[in-house]
Amino acid sequence: MPVAHPLRRVAITGLGAVTPVGLTAPATWDSFTAGRSGIGPITRFDASGCTARIAGEVKGFDPTAPLASLLHPRGPDANAVTAALSHKDLRKLGRFAHLGIVAGLEAYVDSGLDSFRGSIPPERIGVNLGVGLGGLPEIVAMHETWRQGGFRKISPFFILQTAPNILAGQLAILLDCRGPNMSIASACATSGHTLGESARSIRRGDADVILAGGAEAVITPLTVGAFAQMKALSTRNDAPEKASRPYDSDRDGFVIGEGAIVFLLEEMEHARRRGARVHAELLGYGATADAHHLSSLAPEAEGSRRSMQLALADGGVPAEEVGYVSAHATSTPGGDGEEAAAIAAVFGGGRERLHVSAIKSMTGHLLGGAGALGALAAVLAIERSLIPPTINLDNLDPACAALGLDFTARTAVEKRVDVALANSFGFGGTNASLVFGRA
Repeated sequence: MPVAHPLRRVAITGLGAVTPVGLTAPATWDSFTAGRSGIGPITRFDASGCTARIAGEVKGFDPTAPLASLLHPRGPDANAVTAALSHKDLRKLGRFAHLGIVAGLEAYVDSGLDSFRGSIPPERIGVNLGVGLGGLPEIVAMHETWRQGGFRKISPFFILQTAPNILAGQLAILLDCRGPNMSIASACATSGHTLGESARSIRRGDADVILAGGAEAVITPLTVGAFAQMKALSTRNDAPEKASRPYDSDRDGFVIGEGAIVFLLEEMEHARRRGARVHAELLGYGATADAHHLSSLAPEAEGSRRSMQLALADGGVPAEEVGYVSAHATSTPGGDGEEAAAIAAVFGGGRERLHVSAIKSMTGHLLGGAGALGALAAVLAIERSLIPPTINLDNLDPACAALGLDFTARTAVEKRVDVALANSFGFGGTNASLVFGRA
């Protein structure tokens, strides 16, 4: 396998996820490979007056239930860790932080790092967790509280509930991570960028371990209504589980979702010295801008194509070695085809060996969490030799069909994958691509 960088390599040793199809990373993966949709009617507010009334909501989530037992005791501070996640204190944080903390703790536990904390300086452990829109539900709710009750009714916790970087800060407090701590916000490419930039930090030697990923929880009247007014959302309200259908001729827009996905990234030799299980290696990262339009891809997805090429070059990976692309594909009439054309252009004659799939067909679009969710599919496809499907792909768009790509319609495919690529693109014309390899 190619080496990501002549200096330091980046292993993925922990995975955590809270998504519309599962409350853990394994549960999410099981749903992916079974082709189960997590999209249904909106329950978080009355959407009856909106043209789009469906979403990928996280269901059955109690942020206090798993946390007390998730961490193994680490000595005298163990009680403080669990106490910090009580019902009383959770009201200080927004929903996106609740989701992200649970996913972050799952990734931490999955890594097995806790047993070795005595030999790892906390200054060598960082956190980089992004969010696209932040605490919008809390902003809306507090505005209504102020409108009805005046200034005295504004919560002193309001800023903590809404500031995007509070998720990274709170997780650092819980796990005593004193290395680089930041929160990237780049729309739907957010968590692709957090993973890529965190990998670069480890390569540079800024840290040995970084918890990286993203979260989003903005299923609110304003968000759904605004996307609906942009004509960006699917209005297939009578069949929610069929609404997100990337590459299908009948797609009519994306479905909004929520969730959080966190990776524990670790310098490879550091991981090997402690005998860690390595899910995969993060080989390469590319980041570009379209500089074309605030909400539409550049013609022929020029910026997206360059981000993939840069990621391959960064990892020293020939295009023909890639066996799977976890596409950004959101189920929009324009975007899916443009990205598919860019994939075809990048991988050229290797198309017959390449599978492409769109997991947003099952979850909807997690916005700031989308890049990490796509990366999760890529990493586990490598580890499990199983490619998740694009569900609801009943009638392949003729323009996509002409590209000759295999979009993995409806059913998962068993196949050894040594290298996979994951894309995420965002409003403002921002793009991120990540290349993963078998460790």
